[in-house]
Amino acid sequence: MTNTSPREDQQFTSVDNRKTADSGRLIEIITEAMLDRKAEDITVLDVHELTTLTDKFVVCHASTDVQIKAIANNIAKETKKELGEQAWREEGLESRRWVILDYVNVVVHIFKKELRDYYALERMWNDAPVRKIEDES
Repeated sequence: MTNTSPREDQQFTSVDNRKTADSGRLIEIITEAMLDRKAEDITVLDVHELTTLTDKFVVCHASTDVQIKAIANNIAKETKKELGEQAWREEGLESRRWVILDYVNVVVHIFKKELRDYYALERMWNDAPVRKIEDES
């Protein structure tokens, strides 16, 4: 018989109960963590009026798989440290070509440059309001 129970550290609740109270602060921490690891072309897409999947996408890219992993790890570390938040789901950490960190109301996409160009999320969601994040240092 297969054990299908969740891991002890994982709680399964409704999506609404998993939403971060302050998605603005979560996005601020995520984008700072991206900038700290030299992520490129950081973009926030406000998709809350276009889909029920999430409220915001935060998208960036990196040149190497090592940098993609470093960005993902830094986001996980900083969101846990600052807000006690951890991603509900993580995808792509092994291949490091397109990593998705799902915080329910904020979904992070970290691409290898050529995959970002190929999948073109920004074009797919071109009706969404867009905010570019620039490094101010």
